[in-house]
Amino acid sequence: MATFTRSIRRTFSTAATTTLSPIRAISDDLYKERNLKRLVEKFKQYSDVNRFRTKNGIYESTVQRLASAKKFKWIEEILEHQKQYRLDISKESFAARLVSLYGKCGLFEHAQKVFDEMPERNCKQTLKSVNALLGACVNSQKYDELETLFKELPEKLKVKPDVVTYNIMIKGLCDKGTLDKAAALIDEIEKNGLKPDLVTFNTILGAFYCTGKFDAGEKTWKLMVSKNVIPDIRSYNAKLVGLINNSKVSEAAKLVGDLGSFELKPDVFTYGTLIRGYCDKGNLEEAKKWYLELVKSGSSPNKVIFGSVITAACEKGDFDWAFELCKDVFKNKCHVDAELLQGVVDGMVKSSRIWEAKEVVRLGKSNDYHLYKLKLPSDD
Repeated sequence: MATFTRSIRRTFSTAATTTLSPIRAISDDLYKERNLKRLVEKFKQYSDVNRFRTKNGIYESTVQRLASAKKFKWIEEILEHQKQYRLDISKESFAARLVSLYGKCGLFEHAQKVFDEMPERNCKQTLKSVNALLGACVNSQKYDELETLFKELPEKLKVKPDVVTYNIMIKGLCDKGTLDKAAALIDEIEKNGLKPDLVTFNTILGAFYCTGKFDAGEKTWKLMVSKNVIPDIRSYNAKLVGLINNSKVSEAAKLVGDLGSFELKPDVFTYGTLIRGYCDKGNLEEAKKWYLELVKSGSSPNKVIFGSVITAACEKGDFDWAFELCKDVFKNKCHVDAELLQGVVDGMVKSSRIWEAKEVVRLGKSNDYHLYKLKLPSDD
């Protein structure tokens, strides 16, 4: 404890001698901590600082790190630790945060427990915490509980669902696969004197287009426009997926080309979806064209895009481009699967491109962000 207290003092003294605020110094200290057990101990100690407990982003990022490492007991440890701060835990916003955090890492029973304990802590349960609990259901994939709570809680607590409540419910129904039931909630929203918003429609559009129900997606699109809800890039990306999944690549390319007339710019997802469509069609020239458009836009290709273009280039025997793409991977410090790069190396060797193969192996070992243990086929 004494050692850790000294650590906190160092953190604050460092902040005092630099331009960092104390909270920023704490945030940096937690971010740089690689030992997760020490991260948990530091988080609990820093929780004694009043301003620290107001920083939702620090809570989110810490829980996310622990969840990625599957350290669910440690997530429980830091979140249960928060209950000792009686003034904070008696505030609905703080309790709702814990409910949401438990939900985001799949610990729904703990989220439910925090919600159920709110009255005994003199903490009001309004629509804010109800929505947090419903969101925890969705994130934990507790869809039956979601439908039950959606029916019971508003009446029990005398609260009226808002658009956020319905959007959470729609997301859950879409994730469950009951898309028609989700779409039917648009009428219920309006019957309750509310207006479906862009989130409402984007959730339903994404579900229809991504599951091959293109006609239902188009019907929903027309309904959205009729209600004066203006589509954004996410809306168009959903339609783009629908077109690509229906092998309508030329129509998809035209849609991307027309985005400027709607005062929208393609994002990484837009380019990636179109590139995937051309790769699946074996049209490497168009895939190259749109890859270059992506790069010219100032965006960086991601793991999915690299997977599409490198695989397509190797299948077509275009190892000149595959080599350039591998160099782009390392230039962008993108974490791709080692199997993807090994496939390039193997293909290069079979095509007698030994120097390029050795160069990819070298880059895999010498880059400064991830060690790829690639081998030439002749290696042991």
